[in-house]
Amino acid sequence: MDLLERLITIFAENGYVAVWIALMICGAGLPLPEDVTLVAGGVIAGLGYANVHAMFALCMVGVLMGDTAIFLLGRRYGATMLKWRWIARVLTPERYEVVRHKFARYGNRVLFAARFLPGMRTTVYLTAGTTRQVSLLRFLMIDTAAALISVPVWVYLGYFGANNHVWLMTWMRRGQNSLWMLVGLLLLCGVWLWWRYRRRRISCDD
Repeated sequence: MDLLERLITIFAENGYVAVWIALMICGAGLPLPEDVTLVAGGVIAGLGYANVHAMFALCMVGVLMGDTAIFLLGRRYGATMLKWRWIARVLTPERYEVVRHKFARYGNRVLFAARFLPGMRTTVYLTAGTTRQVSLLRFLMIDTAAALISVPVWVYLGYFGANNHVWLMTWMRRGQNSLWMLVGLLLLCGVWLWWRYRRRRISCDD
């Protein structure tokens, strides 16, 4: 709660620029939780310091730029980055090997799921870049699809809970589980639509 209140104060005093800088810090893998940053952005919109829809757009662009910068950093410098001191703190050689193995096995699914795993995003995005198994276009498509689920949830949660911190903190604690439920629901809807499409094609062929 203390971190959230500090961010709300900073964002309220400095507006969109402060939110943008904070998201760049999150993208760099530094210890600033992205979900709390997004919620704080939503809160200042709810308090009248910003437009919530503009805040959502800013957060989407900021999140994607931060993620892409990490991906391109891994793509440019490869595994030699593991020797850099600030990278080594986030991505140890052992952790890199574990993520690289998971990425080789599950590919796009790991990349998509990383958006909903705080503490793993930077590791996965760096690894995605270093392994060169994913093109920049594919990375952007997958990351955008995942961000379109998580970013609006956190921003609008902050917006609607701006004047009710008890309600806000309750749903922030539930937020990660709620995101996974939302992802699961969307996947079920996708499977159901694919099944209907297949049935319709089969009927047309008959």
